[in-house]
Amino acid sequence: MDAFYASVEQLDNPELRGKALAVGGSEQRGVVAAASYEARKYGVKSAMSSVIAKRNCPDLIFIKPRFERYREISNQIRAIFLEYTDLVEPLSLDEAYLDVTENKKGNPSATLIAREIREKIKNKTGLNASAGISVNKFIAKIASDINKPNGQKTINPEDVLEFLEKLQVRKFHGVGKVTAEKMYQLGIFNGFDLKQKSLEFLIENFGKSGLHYYNVVRGIHLSEVKPNRIRKSLGAERTFDTNISSEIFMLERLQNIAEEIERRLQKSKVAGKTVTLKIKYSDFTQHTRSKTLPYFISSKDLVLECAKELLFQEKMKESVRLLGISLSNLNTEKKEKKEEIAVQLKFEF
Repeated sequence: MDAFYASVEQLDNPELRGKALAVGGSEQRGVVAAASYEARKYGVKSAMSSVIAKRNCPDLIFIKPRFERYREISNQIRAIFLEYTDLVEPLSLDEAYLDVTENKKGNPSATLIAREIREKIKNKTGLNASAGISVNKFIAKIASDINKPNGQKTINPEDVLEFLEKLQVRKFHGVGKVTAEKMYQLGIFNGFDLKQKSLEFLIENFGKSGLHYYNVVRGIHLSEVKPNRIRKSLGAERTFDTNISSEIFMLERLQNIAEEIERRLQKSKVAGKTVTLKIKYSDFTQHTRSKTLPYFISSKDLVLECAKELLFQEKMKESVRLLGISLSNLNTEKKEKKEEIAVQLKFEF
């Protein structure tokens, strides 16, 4: 979907249409969750500090996110996907992979299917979607960004290798800013440069990811579309209006976060063993601390108990602007068997 959260807000409130809009954060604090295309012209983007976003775009309007509304529309969109194939792998509320090799419409053209789906989404929700079409997930993902917003791009099988050789490495899905800088230092600027490097060279410089880079630049990506994608973690975090230095206030915020996590765990019907505490200080440095338990937990009390322990591991050096808790090592892993799932119990003595 194109600027999904922001587009939903503009859809529901006509007064916001055509204006620079940021979902999430505020003028003083927080982080932008999504930005309208009008805001993106000023360099505003997701995960950007609200203060920097406002500096880039003085007329920026901040809106609180409404995830229930986004989820409602996301479900409508997913229902459209399922009219064409059951092989739908959601990545988030606004993005998914579809395998339409064999589809319910009997349409041999993935390009035409993508156009049809986009039209249905527009008619059903009033929102624009973009699509990428190719032989595997990696290339389709890259292609989906090429003609945004409200467009699509097909990379045909015979064009894949040439397309990848010309592609700048920073546009390779999964290559972030740090990795791109390292590639530049090694003389790798596009797919052609990457292709000249041996497997041994790439593994030596990029570890396990080296094999991935070696394969994808040759058009090899064998990951299937998985309709039942296993959740790996679940968490929640809060950015505060003013920095806090009192541990009493921190514990109060952690309790609220633990309650939110319990609600999400119950809704997803999962539990986890590893609790991670995330702390972002006033100077924007970020620390994480984790603890793995011998049993699965899902109650707010036990999550909070672990978070407290992690909080007091070290003395705070700065005031805190953000706290977050996540639970991983979930019992959704296929290797876990039902009989192995133990839950900590409390006994009265």
